[in-house]
Amino acid sequence: MNVEMRPVKTAAELALAQAYAAARQALPGGEALSELRDEAFRRFDMQGLPHRRVEEWKYTDLRTLMREAGLRTKWKRKFVSTTDSRHTLPVAENLLQRQFDVGEPNRAWVSDITYIRTAQGWLYLAVVLDLYSRRVVGWSMAPSMPATLVMSALAMALQQRRPAPGLLLHSDRGSQYASDEYQALLRRHHVICSMSRKGNCWDNAVMERFFLNLKMERVWQRQYANHDEARRDINQYIVAFYNPVRLHSTLGYLSPAAYEAKPTAKEPICLSEIS
Repeated sequence: MNVEMRPVKTAAELALAQAYAAARQALPGGEALSELRDEAFRRFDMQGLPHRRVEEWKYTDLRTLMREAGLRTKWKRKFVSTTDSRHTLPVAENLLQRQFDVGEPNRAWVSDITYIRTAQGWLYLAVVLDLYSRRVVGWSMAPSMPATLVMSALAMALQQRRPAPGLLLHSDRGSQYASDEYQALLRRHHVICSMSRKGNCWDNAVMERFFLNLKMERVWQRQYANHDEARRDINQYIVAFYNPVRLHSTLGYLSPAAYEAKPTAKEPICLSEIS
């Protein structure tokens, strides 16, 4: 459907255009446009626009909308691989099987490593996230990425959450996660290990999405002078924004903290086969 658009003028229209622009960057596929459209209409008050005008926005080409708002997407930064799967260490089966919708806290966590550019050099960030609420429950940063990096993030998560035996923890099959030290830490706390299939980032899609959000909403908006500056900013993003404030469509447009505070929970999926 082709709709002739007038130039974007109102504050509500500009806000909606900015939301579409963010979606274009985060999820450039067709589903992303639908998801962002829904989120944009939820987030921004469209009562000042005639009903017909709102319907026209739904069918307008995204690039036209952004162009009229004077918006451009930002190119992603240089890719740096953080997964070294070329090792001879044992790897675990993919027990999670992309079951990302979990009905209880501390039943299934995901973990991964990403990189942060600073003028002092790369800073590596390891994160542990609870699939139930999408809450970041542990993280660690260092200028290199040995096994101790992911172990520190996991230790923080274990200390904060105190999960019962049988927790499933999914990661990629990188050498850090396959290391003897990391696997020993899992065994001591009765955590079940799950790993993605080789070269398949979709097996850990929720974790990948968190990293993309972090970089879009914070890291790519900064130029960190050194590691300490990056650490402070990323800590602030997680503690003061992502966990308590950032809304998630999968959580009914609640933040992770607000979702966990709800008296009712999701209908649990069956995890008996993987625990």
